[in-house]
Amino acid sequence: MLSFLPAIAYTRLGAVICCMLIANILLASRLAQLQVFDRDFLDKQGKARSVRMVNMPTYRGMITDRKGTPLAVSTPMESIWVDPKKLSLNAEQREKLAQALQLDLKNLSEKLVNNKHKSFLYLKRGLPPEESKKIMALKLPGIQVMREFKRYYPGGKHTAQLIGYTNIEDHGQAGIEYLYNDALSPVFGKKRVLEDRMGNWISDLEEVALPKAGEHITLTLDLRIQAIALEALENALIQYEAKAATLVMIDVTNSEILAMISAPSYNPNNLAERNTPNARLRALTNQIEPGSTIKPFTMAYALESGQYQLDTLVDTHPGRLPVGKFLIKDLHNYGKITLKEVLARSSNVGISKVIFSLEEAGMLNLFSRFGLGSEVYGFPGENSGRLPSPSSHPFVYATHAFGYGLTVNATQLAGAYAILANRGLHRPLKFVKDHDLTSTPATQRVLDAKVAENMVEMLQAVTSLSGTGSRAHIPGFETAGKTGTIRVVGPNGYDPNRHIALFAGFTPVKKPKFAAVVIIEEPKESLYYGGAVAAPIYAKVVGAALQIMNIAPEK
Repeated sequence: MLSFLPAIAYTRLGAVICCMLIANILLASRLAQLQVFDRDFLDKQGKARSVRMVNMPTYRGMITDRKGTPLAVSTPMESIWVDPKKLSLNAEQREKLAQALQLDLKNLSEKLVNNKHKSFLYLKRGLPPEESKKIMALKLPGIQVMREFKRYYPGGKHTAQLIGYTNIEDHGQAGIEYLYNDALSPVFGKKRVLEDRMGNWISDLEEVALPKAGEHITLTLDLRIQAIALEALENALIQYEAKAATLVMIDVTNSEILAMISAPSYNPNNLAERNTPNARLRALTNQIEPGSTIKPFTMAYALESGQYQLDTLVDTHPGRLPVGKFLIKDLHNYGKITLKEVLARSSNVGISKVIFSLEEAGMLNLFSRFGLGSEVYGFPGENSGRLPSPSSHPFVYATHAFGYGLTVNATQLAGAYAILANRGLHRPLKFVKDHDLTSTPATQRVLDAKVAENMVEMLQAVTSLSGTGSRAHIPGFETAGKTGTIRVVGPNGYDPNRHIALFAGFTPVKKPKFAAVVIIEEPKESLYYGGAVAAPIYAKVVGAALQIMNIAPEK
């Protein structure tokens, strides 16, 4: 039948067949190119759109006290996120999402529109797992969940100022959390996952790197003693109508800090309280003039000079000492008293007469050897205070000798008394077990042992019934220490109506275990002396610590 077709029909049929052959050849060539020559490229492009590398979060290191009691832990939380470039929700779905997240629908819509150029956007963070499950149960396209961790502080206000806190990214922002952030921070793992075109995870493909939790940090702190200390300080704020109160306690045998707390404190689990003055670790951030608590070190300098002995007589009559246009006064006219009694009665006149026979540079050098005016630990916000330069004016020299014109912090002062308790041996203070951030030699002798022993005898007299620190007495134990009462510096110089009360000491005397400093800031003016306000708190907290540590009575 084909023989009857016109010639033009053969021509058209041939053209169609040729076109089909050419099309098949081109298609085969393209397939060959894609399957053979461009296979790697296409494979990479496909994976780029369906395979993602994601983090595998894990725990931040835990912080505990010396007994292993948790003070900072990480709890699992979940965050809801989306890829705005791929997200496509209708009005009804957006309303459901806003209700589930407890967000305003208008604000949520604006947030998605304003971030539509991004490939990652948090919608809500820090949700308990049970809440995120309810949101994911809605099965809204493009809604993703991510595991994260939130820091929780079981120690609450008892350890808040020392521990510090982390931000929403779980990075340390204050305290131990900041100081040891590198050690505490975890190393996230990595894994490849398969996603659909909406960004929903379909399956895990492989783990590229396993996660590593942060190191655990064990503090030298004893939560039991810390809690007793805070309760005593809080009661003092009420009883004495004080502005603030601070206590630092050191284990003399190893220089470990057992308690470091100020009142009022704050709740670290409440974000609103973190940026208040109560969050400051006043034991390190606040500098004060030490007042009479510096006098033992002035006396140590006098004994070290060889010019004075414990029984050297000093004439303090008539209880007043004119120095140029200034007047140095005692509370009473003590007459002729021994060097030991000069310290026991805290005689400014006696101290001044002794120190005028010696060079000031040597005294300031001794203060420095005891760590006063020096950095303790490099703690965030730490204020190391200031030791002055030697003065050519005798009155200024005298004020330095009894604790004015120089500044220290409470931890430095407690460390200095721990050195006296150790009979002149200095060991660097420790906050943390097995993590040393300092290069200070383990032990240094900063005061001759005989001089130190004489100082212990002098300080023991301060807490006798006739001394200014008698209220620091603990039944069954001997205590050595010194009271201090200083005026607060105001806009017009020293304010006669504002004071700071101090007591610093150590217990027991023969085999010392604890050295502690108590500071009460601006108690009511009807009762503000260190012996009356700070010393009883020392007795209460140190007495309780002796029981907790099962220290046998000396008597």
